[in-house]
Amino acid sequence: MTTHGFTLTAQGPFDFADSLRFVEDWPATSALPSDGRALRFAYCAESDWRPIGVRVTAAPGGVEVATTRAAGPGIRGEVARILSLDVDGAGFAKLGEADPVLGDLQRLRPGLRPVCFWSPWEAACWAVIVQRSSMLIASRIKQRIAERYGAQVELDGQAYPAFPPPVSLLDAGGLGLPAQKEEWVRGLARAALDGVLTTEHLRSLAPEEALAELRALPGVGPFSAGLILIRGAGAPDAFPGDEPRLFGILREAYGLPEDASPSSYRRLAEAWRPYRSWASFLFRATAYGVMEDRAPGRD
Repeated sequence: MTTHGFTLTAQGPFDFADSLRFVEDWPATSALPSDGRALRFAYCAESDWRPIGVRVTAAPGGVEVATTRAAGPGIRGEVARILSLDVDGAGFAKLGEADPVLGDLQRLRPGLRPVCFWSPWEAACWAVIVQRSSMLIASRIKQRIAERYGAQVELDGQAYPAFPPPVSLLDAGGLGLPAQKEEWVRGLARAALDGVLTTEHLRSLAPEEALAELRALPGVGPFSAGLILIRGAGAPDAFPGDEPRLFGILREAYGLPEDASPSSYRRLAEAWRPYRSWASFLFRATAYGVMEDRAPGRD
């Protein structure tokens, strides 16, 4: 197998080993085999919706990336987004100097950045699949959809199924989902092909505007919209307006009253600009590992 390589350099603190540990425990990707040294996966690149295999390993100051086909700027940008290496993180550490609570977490997990879905399209499908379902069941359904409708990509002698591109699910049935969810997935496929569920489009909008546009999509409520924008498109400075799990973590960390309003949490997050997504991710990841991703998704 011929591979093509490139390097991504981190601006600011970055710990690939911690990112890999997160992926190993993340239900959405827990089916990926891991040797504890490399992140290997296959996906349909947003730039052309063709499948590609990717291997990421640690390198001084960043990561080394090998791909199963030549990687132009689009794919390089996508891999950088997946690991949040497309953002200069130098200023994130400074936030902890002004916010001792956040600073304690940064010292506990220095260099951990948000790890994103391979694409906003895949994040949107996961958001629908997992609604009112257990994480274990949802991850198995997502894996079966990839195996049935996606391409198999060989990487380092092993086959990896890529979650199918939108066009493959436009008319697909038998996804193993309730009829309503299958209809939602087909609606999301149309939105992706229309350019709505793309990183470029979503990050071109103000976060509040992007969240509102996402909430207008089939099957997407406030929780799912935040997931797609933050963990799909990798927007670094968005704050979910209504996420009870995150609010509970922040309430305990900052000693807020039980009846604190959503606006109280939004005001708290203002101090984290322009890294509100990063700070929120760090609170969730540190408080529960990835347990917030193990509870049923609800909108």
